[in-house]
Amino acid sequence: MNECVWFKNTKMMSHYFEHDADVGIIGRGSTVEQAFESAAEAVFAIVTNLEAVQPDISVAFEFAEEDLEFALVTWLNLLLGKARELGMVFCRFRIHRQGNLWQAEALGGKWHADLEHGIEVKGATLTMLSVKQIGTIWEARCIVDV
Repeated sequence: MNECVWFKNTKMMSHYFEHDADVGIIGRGSTVEQAFESAAEAVFAIVTNLEAVQPDISVAFEFAEEDLEFALVTWLNLLLGKARELGMVFCRFRIHRQGNLWQAEALGGKWHADLEHGIEVKGATLTMLSVKQIGTIWEARCIVDV
């Protein structure tokens, strides 16, 4: 606990505390795109059992990002935002990069009562953010806020 005197008679105190509101995700693939797709699958597997989701609705979008690590966070947060906006859960993912332009498609279905409720994922963070090639495998990882 830190204390400091503020003005003459007013005391301020600042505190921090730890809490377990984060989950780490890792996606791997033979290309950076496959690693991103696997990372998206890991995120949505926290939300529900993906095998129970019918991929009958397709949502396409694109974004521009040069940096691979920022592209991962952008990709995951756009997916989470689209899912919330449309009341959906995604179960299949495709992404293609051409220069700094990323073209993406997510397939899934409307959220319904029969789907197993896991943990709500609020967003991807910059914590432990990494996109790198390890030998012949690409790995994309970050912490998501739950």
